[in-house]
Amino acid sequence: MKKNFCSLSHIQLAFGFTLLASGVAIGQMRVITGTVTENLNHKPISGVSIFQEGSDAVAVSDGSGIYRVQVTGENPVLVFKHPDYPDRKVSLGNRVSVDVSLGKESDKGIGSENEKAIEEVVLNAGYYKVRDKERTGSISRVTAKDIENQPVTNVLASAQGRMSGVSITQNSGTPGGGFDIQIRGKNSIRREGNEPLYIIDGVPLGSETPSLYSVTILPNSSINPLNAINPNDIESFEVLKDADATAIYGSRGANGVIIVTTKKGRKGRTDLKLNSSYSLSTVASRMEMMSTSQYLQMRRQAFQNDGIATIPATAYDLNTWDQNRYTDWQKELIGRTADASVVQLSLSGGSDNSSYLISYGHQEQTTVFPADFRYRTNNITGNFSFRSPDKRLEVNMSNSFSFQNNNVQNDDLTRRSLTLSPNAPALYDASGNINWQNNTFANPVALFNSEYLNSTSFINSGTNISYRLFPFLSLKFNGGITYQNFEENSLKPHTMYNTSGGLTSANSISSRNDQTNFSYLLEPQITAEYGWNDHRFDVLIGTTLQQSEARQGSIQGIGFESNALIQNIGAAKTKIVSDQVNSQYFYTAAFARFNYQFKKRYIVNLTGRRDGSSRFGPDNRFGNFGAVGAAWIFSEESFMKHLRWLNFAKLRGSIGTTGNDKIGDYQYLNTYSVTANIYNGITGLSPSRLFNPNFSWEKTVKKEVAMELSFLNSRINMTAAYYNNSSSNQLVGIPLPATAGFASIQSNLPAKVRNTGWEFDLSAQVLKSSALKYETSLNVSVPRNKLLEFPNLAGSTYSNQYVIGYPMSLVKVYQFEGVDPATGLYRFRDFNGDGRVTSPDDNQVIEKIGVEYFGGWSNNLRFKQWSASFLFQFVKQRNWNYNRQMLIPGNMNNQPLEVLDAWSPSNPTGTYMQYSTGTIAQKNTLHSLFQNSTAAVGDASFIRLKNVQLNYSIPMQKFGIREAMIYVQGQNLITITNYFGLDPEFVVTGFLPPLKTYSLGFQLTF
Repeated sequence: MKKNFCSLSHIQLAFGFTLLASGVAIGQMRVITGTVTENLNHKPISGVSIFQEGSDAVAVSDGSGIYRVQVTGENPVLVFKHPDYPDRKVSLGNRVSVDVSLGKESDKGIGSENEKAIEEVVLNAGYYKVRDKERTGSISRVTAKDIENQPVTNVLASAQGRMSGVSITQNSGTPGGGFDIQIRGKNSIRREGNEPLYIIDGVPLGSETPSLYSVTILPNSSINPLNAINPNDIESFEVLKDADATAIYGSRGANGVIIVTTKKGRKGRTDLKLNSSYSLSTVASRMEMMSTSQYLQMRRQAFQNDGIATIPATAYDLNTWDQNRYTDWQKELIGRTADASVVQLSLSGGSDNSSYLISYGHQEQTTVFPADFRYRTNNITGNFSFRSPDKRLEVNMSNSFSFQNNNVQNDDLTRRSLTLSPNAPALYDASGNINWQNNTFANPVALFNSEYLNSTSFINSGTNISYRLFPFLSLKFNGGITYQNFEENSLKPHTMYNTSGGLTSANSISSRNDQTNFSYLLEPQITAEYGWNDHRFDVLIGTTLQQSEARQGSIQGIGFESNALIQNIGAAKTKIVSDQVNSQYFYTAAFARFNYQFKKRYIVNLTGRRDGSSRFGPDNRFGNFGAVGAAWIFSEESFMKHLRWLNFAKLRGSIGTTGNDKIGDYQYLNTYSVTANIYNGITGLSPSRLFNPNFSWEKTVKKEVAMELSFLNSRINMTAAYYNNSSSNQLVGIPLPATAGFASIQSNLPAKVRNTGWEFDLSAQVLKSSALKYETSLNVSVPRNKLLEFPNLAGSTYSNQYVIGYPMSLVKVYQFEGVDPATGLYRFRDFNGDGRVTSPDDNQVIEKIGVEYFGGWSNNLRFKQWSASFLFQFVKQRNWNYNRQMLIPGNMNNQPLEVLDAWSPSNPTGTYMQYSTGTIAQKNTLHSLFQNSTAAVGDASFIRLKNVQLNYSIPMQKFGIREAMIYVQGQNLITITNYFGLDPEFVVTGFLPPLKTYSLGFQLTF
């Protein structure tokens, strides 16, 4: 397979280079030169982006403000864009030299060039750039001003609530964890099949790092790949959503594409920037739990209800521990104030033809657990660009290096902080040792003697080369490498257990997992652009060759002479070595884009890609994907010109197909595993997977229609979009009968999933004076998910998990009918009338767990040297509540205050059944049904003050400091919710929720 596939890739690569070497003259072009200066002091401005309206080619002014740009057509319009000045348009006529000054429109020199201020945004669509005004696809964007200086370690945390159609949920408040991100819903039945494609500076990254040992501390063992990128190094964060934007990525674009662009240096200006901050974090909310007296009364009542007259000796809370003692275990176990420090130093600048940026960032973050656990990151970024004096050759290099080290305990104590008896003994005795209280207390802090450690070394290097072969034709090459080395250790010494067990270091266990991933990318491309009169064409043709190799192996050691040797598995008495796996992934593609514009108002965009993946059988290795997008800027029509209040109006739509090959390597092949048993001195192999030559692509058909409007001199902007995505050919493991000898076979399930929804974006410049500015924006998304088709669902093992016509996130639960006033026991509906409440016959109620709508409201204010911003995030949803994880009320675990409303002879209408010690089988069964009933699902909606920032710029130019700023930030400050539980934002219950954070920092630029 490898040989044939590589041969095909080499042929395709050669074909791509052949395309690059060909071209003919198809149009005329002239070169415009000039100088860009400031209005007030006439100083040259470097780093100004200059491009022809309707073209993707962008020039940049050098240190002397000089620029050189190619234009085509009659009377072209140049756009001048710089982040520190209003954007300008210039009608060229027949001129070949134009000098422009930037600043306020009232300044002199503006009218002479016939420029006007605009709000032109250039978006990164991956293989090409497109102006926001002319895009035919759906692209959301978050810029550096929204990201930088926020007290977060992952850019996804700063993007929450800022983009329509992009739902981001933080998995945990434990540092170094992951995020659940859904771009326009869930397309795949598999969790890992819904991950988006991540691209950093043109180089694709892998998905979440697979971890073997972190599942009890990090939900779903999730470690997000963007942990490796310092948020302060990011210039922009774009999300491609619809078919027009994602089809050019073919089989990897079904779940959306996240494009991260790091910051670059500016020509002609040398900046030395120091940024430092310190933050404090705590758990954002707590549950109100029973006091000691309430708890003990519940316990005594439970024994009475169960008919137990003599309290057993093992009920230590009633007959051994101090009856007057009270401890707030949420405060003791998850109530510590975590601190974090950030230091970043960057140097940027350049000459007329080159620029550079070098940045180093260091961050340390502790946890809210009462132990010295710490997450450390070190990031180095180096970006370099070069442009030849004749402007024909351009080279851009981006390099990111990241080193992450994380150590936490092996288990999350959040659940224990809610259930531990309020009169439980002190954690430590008078000598400072772990207190086992005469073997009556399972001390939770003993878990701190165990550790989970991981370290990640990450390198991402990308190179982009462009050479203008003819005025209308350019050759491009994009290449890069990604390397990641992930090591994790799980240390479980005997000291994490009660000393009464007589355990020694001979019972200690150490586990280690090593994983290395290396990937390289080669993408030769050819681009052409041509225009005449009212017509304009842009063409992109390219090919992709990517190869990835992963090595993984784990080993476990049991029994050590001393725990001092526990990290050296070689010192273990017993060693268990797992399979040492080496897997390869080959990917190749040819792609193209054709964009046509007529009269700058009618736009058609065609994209196509043919992908080949080694993850599928020989007969299904290649797939075709493509899309067509169109836009009509009807505000440019003559019949709309008289509407002076309407500045811009566009109708756009798209339809196309994307794919998904996120299934892992070798899933279609017969594979074998090394057996744990040795026969006659020989280690054997056992079959682990069945061959399936028909294994093929998951495909998603995406449709969208949208309208964009701008009013009152572009001070009010609105976008409304409707999408309809259908995913079929689901890649799953189809269960097999036990007689087959295999649990499942990897295959394509003929099921179809549909995601539809509305997205609304509104932004307004409320105040726009020279001294005071106020901008506000609102986004709302209304997603809907539905399983459309699933042949023979009723006869499959998925029959209790999915229902046709309902969301994939549904849960089938029992119908809770309250507490029987006569018996004090829970009642549930018996759907089949057999006198028993069992699954699957009686858990027939369908609860739609998931989001109904979500969004964010962002505000930015600026007054002279002061600036402030705040963001509210809101989510309307239903989810599991605390009843889902609640232990039976009355046993030796604390309960929320709500459980005081339990049935008793004096309270026959109580919400909860009579207290029980957990020793009565009938009551235990009823409580288990209660945990899986309609009572365990409820409203989990919330409104959260996600971020607040206040900045003050200090004038210190006379001291040689170009810019000085002090800032205060807050994260997750206020949460308004009726949710019954610790926090409504979670993926898996029972883990530490996101933290409330306060941050103080400063930034100096020399």
